[in-house]
Amino acid sequence: MEYTHLGRSGLKVSRICLGTMNFGTFASDKDSFKIMDRALELGINFLDTANVYGNEKGVGYTEGLIGRWLEQGGRRDKIVLATKVHNKMGEGVNDLKLSAYNIRRACEDSLRRLKTDHIDLFQMHHIDRETPWDEIWQAMENLVREGKITYVGSSNFAAWNIVEANYTARQRNFLGLVSEQSIYSLRNRHIELEVIPACKAMGVGVIPWSPIGGGILGGVLEKINESQRRGREALQKSVEKLRPQIEAYESLCKEINQQPAEVALAWMLNNPVITCPIVGPRTVKQLEENVSSVDLKLSDEILKKLDDIWPGPGNQAPEAYAW
Repeated sequence: MEYTHLGRSGLKVSRICLGTMNFGTFASDKDSFKIMDRALELGINFLDTANVYGNEKGVGYTEGLIGRWLEQGGRRDKIVLATKVHNKMGEGVNDLKLSAYNIRRACEDSLRRLKTDHIDLFQMHHIDRETPWDEIWQAMENLVREGKITYVGSSNFAAWNIVEANYTARQRNFLGLVSEQSIYSLRNRHIELEVIPACKAMGVGVIPWSPIGGGILGGVLEKINESQRRGREALQKSVEKLRPQIEAYESLCKEINQQPAEVALAWMLNNPVITCPIVGPRTVKQLEENVSSVDLKLSDEILKKLDDIWPGPGNQAPEAYAW
């Protein structure tokens, strides 16, 4: 496993982040435990979750599952544990977003479910346009002072949100954001316009979610019948819309004798601005295949072909559309 700094912080994390959104739903509790155990064996030290994860089993379920895994002992000090705050967790009018009231309570609830006394990376799941940054940062500062969180990150922020947040933090002599989770893949390259340049300038690590493009980049043509059986109509519609690109992509992967998902991850890891993509395996085998992408180095020729199949904006803003 390779490791890199999380943004401008001194913290080192694995180049693959283990996402847990499928735990307890698409992966049983027992299989989820096996995946986390295997992740440690493979050198993954970065584990990401969110207070809202759990789906039909209820919000908070996934954090509780991770807490039961940590409770077995010998694991907590081996991982960088990340979770999130923002989404609705109850019926109360203050059970969501980023008021100081909810940040404090959400943190306490996550600590209880995770069965730990501190969260390494506490991330804002979405921007809250109704709460001032001074209030947000005061709440985060208090949690850092109390030893309940160590670093703060964001997720799904626009570039200007990231810049505003960090300049406000700087005025308060606070570290501010060290990471941003954004949707990013060969299929969806919008953040190349502004988010990636902003993160590079601000020393904010980029942690892409959905790096396999919602399954589109995972060898979907061979799996489409299975997808239909599972009732994933949205995926089926995307496949039909993008079929020429998918066919070209999967053909290229066969040409270089590599699995599509691993090529998608290796392409992302080639970008020095990217800290680590989040993978969401449902089985140990999928995890092992994803980890192999760290050792897959793509030639300039292959990178060019991938750009031709899945073109991005071509440059950052405003050069991409104005110059």
